[in-house]
Amino acid sequence: MAKFRKRPVVIEAYQTHTAKTVGTWDDRMFASVGDWIITGEDGVQVACKPDIFALTYEAVEEGPDDGDRG
Repeated sequence: MAKFRKRPVVIEAYQTHTAKTVGTWDDRMFASVGDWIITGEDGVQVACKPDIFALTYEAVEEGPDDGDRG
């Protein structure tokens, strides 16, 4: 069996305070209170349980050039 490493992709996410349904490209996914809603590079949103989120993602410090460029 081969081993793989997750690519270092920066995502946007927030922790939801209400139960909700988020849309993926081909389905809908239920998010419970406390789940993280992740928006991928392609704009698709998925729900992620807090324990999995903590194991998978780390915060990215934004530098002075990372803000709004408009």
